[in-house]
Amino acid sequence: MVSAPTRIVTAPVIGTVKGPGENGNQYVFITADNRQVKIGEFVYYEARVSGENGSAPPVLQILGKISDRRLLDHLPDRIFADTEISPETIAALVGFVHPNPEIYEVTVEVIGHFHPQLGFMNPRLTPDPGAKVYLTTDDRLKEVLSKKQPGAIGSAHIGALLLRDPEAVPIALDVKELVSTHMAILAGTGSGKSYTAGVLVEELLAPHNRAAVLIFDPHGEYGTLAELRGHPAFTAPDGYAPHVKVLTPQDVKIRISSLDYYDILTLLPEMSDRQQSILNKAFTIVRKHRYGDYRWGVQDLIAAVFEADRTQDDEGNEKTGTSAPAIEWKLEKLARSSYFDTMQHLSPKDLFAPGQVTVLQMNEISQEEQQVICAAVLRQANQARMNTQKELITPDDENYLPYPVFILIEEAHRFAPGHEPSRCKLILRTILSEGRKFGLGVGLITQRPGKLDSDVLSQCMSQFIMRIVNPVDQDSLKYGVEAAGRDLLKELPALTKGQVIISGACVNTPVLCQVRKRLTKHGGETLDAPLEWQKYFQSHQIEARKIEQAPIASRSRPKTYKGLSLD
Repeated sequence: MVSAPTRIVTAPVIGTVKGPGENGNQYVFITADNRQVKIGEFVYYEARVSGENGSAPPVLQILGKISDRRLLDHLPDRIFADTEISPETIAALVGFVHPNPEIYEVTVEVIGHFHPQLGFMNPRLTPDPGAKVYLTTDDRLKEVLSKKQPGAIGSAHIGALLLRDPEAVPIALDVKELVSTHMAILAGTGSGKSYTAGVLVEELLAPHNRAAVLIFDPHGEYGTLAELRGHPAFTAPDGYAPHVKVLTPQDVKIRISSLDYYDILTLLPEMSDRQQSILNKAFTIVRKHRYGDYRWGVQDLIAAVFEADRTQDDEGNEKTGTSAPAIEWKLEKLARSSYFDTMQHLSPKDLFAPGQVTVLQMNEISQEEQQVICAAVLRQANQARMNTQKELITPDDENYLPYPVFILIEEAHRFAPGHEPSRCKLILRTILSEGRKFGLGVGLITQRPGKLDSDVLSQCMSQFIMRIVNPVDQDSLKYGVEAAGRDLLKELPALTKGQVIISGACVNTPVLCQVRKRLTKHGGETLDAPLEWQKYFQSHQIEARKIEQAPIASRSRPKTYKGLSLD
């Protein structure tokens, strides 16, 4: 005799299956419960699969996500037309006593049943008509939505499931997947993208992660992360406390010899084809021939330019062409830059360390210089990780980097624009496609995903999508962020500040999340213009009163010049 299968504890029934949906991964159920059938909500039906060795088939909870709903049946419209008449009263008079006269047809996208080792698996078992549909409990969602539990090693507690009570279902991301397969935060202005990035950095620097993080900060918004120092939430009994390095534009130094030809070309005024040819030859000379020391500078390059532009006439006399002096004049601009130096340099050892976040503020640096600085740092970090992994360099080398690192790039559409040349775009494509093998992760933050290079965006396997209204940016997400699902992307205009769709490798299934409160101060708050105007006039009124109340003698003194009266 076969024993009865063990039944999983179930939640209250909220509907009954009507039949299949428009495609093979959907089903439709009927319900009168309008309050709990929200778009994005998790429901399930029960199914049995074949047991092993003749054992009783286990009961599985096949989870799904509500993707659509429509009103199927309701009281006549005439009842709702008169605002003085209660629809419930009319319904009672005609003998309709059901507490919920409206009937809804709800479409569900099947996710599958959860396997602890394999994640969600879709058994392709469609529910039978008449099967009961249940609302998934909070405890069950805690188990299956997040790959890690809050506080565990390799977890990042980003917030809580939006459609449930606050903090009822915490959402914790898998940091390993987040930083190794790259991530993107995509949001409109004022949606909270920098705030969300700040929460992620806090989690990365928490004692259970102790990450090595570098932030490219074009607006100077992340300096408030300095509050991590000594904060009790980020210290551990073993003495750990995060280290924060905030580098101002005056601290940014890139060695000239770490630049390539196209970096230098980006930094110079427009050049003719001949001048570019001469500069290219000079660059080859300075890198390979005359100057063996890798710490060459602008003056070495100028000398190589004159060598490259030297020709001989028919009589064997050498002469310098007209291009060299023009290139020299343009290179002098590079020599005057305070960010590029012959000797000083921000090496990988300066920028990265486990338990350290380095904020590279570039708010006073021109767009072209930002591009080159970012490209140089990314290129050197990539080379450092590759050469260290391949054991090509020793620990005494400034490029020795024996641990994974994570680089966060704010305003990413500036550094990898979709339809414009960029020094960073090529190196970013390389890192995003190959960095996983060498432990170099990248996070991109942008308010204009439509302007971000599509190849770069498609390589980010974890996505954080916040409120976006611009139709061009919305369309770009449909093709560049497939993991989120079309049903959730339709919710983008309705999201409010701090609400985010999280999808991809860092979670088991896409979720709507409310970002948790930051433990450090947010540095990107919008300036309150009316308040500042009021402060200005209040302070000036006080000064005006002081002048009015001052003695007349102190307000009007004789005008003199070298002791002579001018009155």
